[in-house]
Amino acid sequence: MSDNAERWYATGRRKRAVARVWMSPGSGKVTVNDKDEEIYFSRAILRMIMRQPLEVAEAEGKYDFVINVVGGGCSAQAEACRFGISRALTRAEIDRRSPLKKAGFLTRDAREVERKKYGKRGARRSFQFSKR
Repeated sequence: MSDNAERWYATGRRKRAVARVWMSPGSGKVTVNDKDEEIYFSRAILRMIMRQPLEVAEAEGKYDFVINVVGGGCSAQAEACRFGISRALTRAEIDRRSPLKKAGFLTRDAREVERKKYGKRGARRSFQFSKR
């Protein structure tokens, strides 16, 4: 979906994290939850994960991103941002779809946490058995 020719929107999800991504032509500035990406994702590995689709699509420094991300942990949020950025790049130019698809950035990772069961300590782990 694009609200005009100069701005594209996409949603990325991973575990419980949801990232709403708005992309527009610019200088490569990334803003996450009204903060600069270096401040929001303080670990370099998380910034690298988030920027992977830009390297694959050779779009570094061509677009500005405004991202709102909620839920999940920091790593799930970075991966949700990666998925949203990948989708936005394909909406801008369809030619970018095949390299992003080949890199696996357009596939939703559907793995979720299994729920806790009653009578158990977690999803599958039982309480410690005591003989006496």
